[in-house]
Amino acid sequence: MTGVLLVLTTIPADQATTLARQVVEERLAACAQVQAVADSIYWWQGTIQTDREATIVLKTSDTVIEPLITRIKALHPYELPEILVFEAIGGLQAYLDWVHSQTFFEACNP
Repeated sequence: MTGVLLVLTTIPADQATTLARQVVEERLAACAQVQAVADSIYWWQGTIQTDREATIVLKTSDTVIEPLITRIKALHPYELPEILVFEAIGGLQAYLDWVHSQTFFEACNP
């Protein structure tokens, strides 16, 4: 167990960079990657929806996962945002250490 987590969320493409930058600036994620824009097709409230979305992959520490999820929900425009958390089961130790050193939660964060 590394204590490093990958968090995936999808968001309207025109809002992805803003959300990604915000959580990195607030030190809730060490790194954010905004992936290529894609057409998402999904069921919502009984009908099939289609939206242009970007996927954001965040690298964070398990010590800040709950504040990060709370912040994503606050910044996200969707009523029910996709937020999935995956555990990094291994990796380059220096990189894992870097993720931990770059993420923390202070009560002053919004």
